[in-house]
Amino acid sequence: MIQNSLLENDILGSIGSEKYICKIVWRNGTLIMDEPKNIGGQDSGPDPYTTLLASLAGCTLSTLRMYIDRKGWDIPEISVRMNMRQETENGLITIIKRDIFFPTNLPDDQKERLLVIATKCPVSKILENNIVINTNKNNGDTTE
Repeated sequence: MIQNSLLENDILGSIGSEKYICKIVWRNGTLIMDEPKNIGGQDSGPDPYTTLLASLAGCTLSTLRMYIDRKGWDIPEISVRMNMRQETENGLITIIKRDIFFPTNLPDDQKERLLVIATKCPVSKILENNIVINTNKNNGDTTE
């Protein structure tokens, strides 16, 4: 089954001669991405790994907020901390650590339910399933 794109408009990324600084144009602005100084970048924006984890963090938190609001629960703030590592014993495996911090007075049953809801955020579902990247060569105009 073929479905429509998840984004209304494509994002456009470009890089010039300034080492590792990438300009990512999205529907409402521009994001600058860069690499850390220890590998030759200027650290003027998030690196690709940080951006990937930021996507998961934002989706997780938004999904939890939607659920909390729908349930009418009084939870003023939730935080998330993430990192990832790779293992190569049985092929390349990427392991993302997602720690969610709830208010200390939140009942355990609500915490457990919110942990389940966090795994249902759309970016979690994308990252936990098969991903196919179709790479094409194009010449000329990038506005198509």
